[in-house]
Amino acid sequence: MSPLSSTLPSSGRHVFAGDNHSSVYCFDASGERLWKLATGCGSAFSMQYLDDRLYIVTTDGTLACIDASEAAIAAARTGSVPQPVDVKAAASLEAVEPSVVLETVLETASEAGDGVVVECVREGERLRVRVVSPGYESWNVQFPKEIREAGARYLVDGVRSAGRGGFYRAYGEIRRLL
Repeated sequence: MSPLSSTLPSSGRHVFAGDNHSSVYCFDASGERLWKLATGCGSAFSMQYLDDRLYIVTTDGTLACIDASEAAIAAARTGSVPQPVDVKAAASLEAVEPSVVLETVLETASEAGDGVVVECVREGERLRVRVVSPGYESWNVQFPKEIREAGARYLVDGVRSAGRGGFYRAYGEIRRLL
């Protein structure tokens, strides 16, 4: 089995993995396979463990929840697996139409003060935002697209490096710098 996805609960007692043949596995900490379950809804593309439940999103777009409690694992080892329950959104729910987004009006600032200055630049077809205040990498900044305007400078409370690096995320208030 080459796992397509896997997750390790914080207890470290079990490891869950999914393969590209629509199966989900449970292993104990020593690597012994405790059970194998056919999803019936595609391969587990992504999985997360929370509160004794294993949540998977499959390649066919299904969100599934699997009981992964100690009692359920013990029952599965003896061959006792509950019947799946298919839960669908109620057809009677009223569809919600997206609201019309009005033009965003930003507050303005005339000087940087303690903030970080970022600038919107055109790069081919795209509008990119980069930090122009000194002391920062020349990375792009994750910034709301609906307020980007080529050549405009903005003042943000701060920028933080993204967890995986390579770009910044703006945080705090955004003001148009005059």
